[in-house]
Amino acid sequence: MTRIYVPATAASLAAWHADGLIPATALAEAFEAPDDTEEGEYAALMSAADASADLLDGPGRRFVVVVESAYAPADWADVVAVHADVADRDPDADSEEDLGWFATQEVPDLLR
Repeated sequence: MTRIYVPATAASLAAWHADGLIPATALAEAFEAPDDTEEGEYAALMSAADASADLLDGPGRRFVVVVESAYAPADWADVVAVHADVADRDPDADSEEDLGWFATQEVPDLLR
């Protein structure tokens, strides 16, 4: 299975969770680690986080959906985790700030 990192907003994450699918258009914007090392996965995660920040129209939270699937659209069951800022961030903030890790069953609480 391929692990990919999909940039998202709160609105897109909510829609994907409700629909049970990650659309092919979102998967096309995903980042894949260059290798199976922790450093490679972290680089892909942070690239997706930067892309998520670019989707914001001001202060907000970056979201990255981690998907293990070779198919598009991906089923929500293929989501293995969600990474997100723990609070709204300033758009001019350092983009290298780490994201929190959330299990898929935490997504409804994460979006509140």
